[in-house]
Amino acid sequence: MNENLFYYVRKHKFLGAYYFPYVVLPFANGSLVADIVGTSLSANGGREGLADIYVQRLNLGWHLKHADVAVGFGFTAPTGHFTPGATTNVGSGYWGNDITANTTVYSTKNKATTANLATIWEIHGQQTGANITPGQAFSDEWGFGQTLPLREDFSRHLKLGVIGYDQWQVTVNSGPTQGFPYYLSHAIAFQTNFILPAKAINTFFKYENEFPAKARPECRVMAFGFSWTLRIPKPQPPAAPPLAPATN
Repeated sequence: MNENLFYYVRKHKFLGAYYFPYVVLPFANGSLVADIVGTSLSANGGREGLADIYVQRLNLGWHLKHADVAVGFGFTAPTGHFTPGATTNVGSGYWGNDITANTTVYSTKNKATTANLATIWEIHGQQTGANITPGQAFSDEWGFGQTLPLREDFSRHLKLGVIGYDQWQVTVNSGPTQGFPYYLSHAIAFQTNFILPAKAINTFFKYENEFPAKARPECRVMAFGFSWTLRIPKPQPPAAPPLAPATN
């Protein structure tokens, strides 16, 4: 999965908060590799292409004295290929609505020690051609991090943290899968970030291992990526022409 996130932060505030909508353009490729009796076998488990687009159309963020808080509402559009029963699906086949909340608390004045909690409530629509509406789900991601300067001028930072996530299905499915058990999963692991503040670049790597999972495959998650903040300079009025030298 290759997820590309684009967001825009408005200069003017609304209800004392910054308004920053964003969109996620994901591209996915499903594959399976198996080693059976010393023979390496590979097979495609899904086509390659655009998956389901996510749009956070309402997103408000507040910078408080010891915390940053953001709440939002977004939707998932079924733009990825989906056919009931197919093995080439990279989409879910249904619309979804999400309610999100994210909080970062700073325990030190220089904001080097942080605690994070992000939550999302997912509301799913009916799958196209399947007469199935997946149950609603609640997920959280949490973390505790410490930033360490790599140079005395604070031009390079390394951030280390313990992270994890939890997910629960909270309502029953409708349709043919109504009798299926609720799924859940939990994970805990680590994350590291390399940050260049002056260039607004932040790279990260994380690895998470699920320890219990119910009614779904148990897995390991590895993710890496980077963000770069583009600052658009404010247009300046044209400079006034120089005054002509005084003459007698």
